[in-house]
Amino acid sequence: MGNPLRDRRTAAELASDGQVIEIADKISSFDGLASIVEADLAALDSDKMPSGWRDCAVLGDLRFGFADEKRRIPMVSGRATADVAAVCQRCLEPFQLQLEIEPKLLLLEMQQAADGCDDYEVWELDEQTLQPQDIVEELLIMAMPFSAMHDNVADCKVLLSADLSDDPSDDSSDDDGTEKLVKPFAALRSQMK
Repeated sequence: MGNPLRDRRTAAELASDGQVIEIADKISSFDGLASIVEADLAALDSDKMPSGWRDCAVLGDLRFGFADEKRRIPMVSGRATADVAAVCQRCLEPFQLQLEIEPKLLLLEMQQAADGCDDYEVWELDEQTLQPQDIVEELLIMAMPFSAMHDNVADCKVLLSADLSDDPSDDSSDDDGTEKLVKPFAALRSQMK
């Protein structure tokens, strides 16, 4: 028997069986997600490239069933998390970005109505069968922020100071030789004065 996350079945079959799929995989198993992460990391110098990012875990579960009493509308719910390597758009340094999804989806064929199921989002199926992994992967991709940044500004290597008196012509080291944090928008700040 194969991996139920990668098996192709109809939504009705998965729902009728009450299929529960445990997710314990790696980023490398999700080709589309891995490609997006790799493209983001390509901007880094090779010495900053996080090692083993393809082996980061994707964990969670999917539960299939029906959303209606007549058992005509297949649904899936669950939860999945993944820690993916990302590049902070503020400081341009790599960091771990946690993605979390909690799908609650109706699995509908094109033009199929779903009256009375307002608590669900609609996932339109363009084929007779589906692969549960595709749902997880697409939802994780959609959960990725447009501009990834450290959640905590203190973790970011760029100083975000509200002090408008900074001189944009400052060099990048103090008198004692210690390196200052880069302020990429200091010149713009002085032009706005």
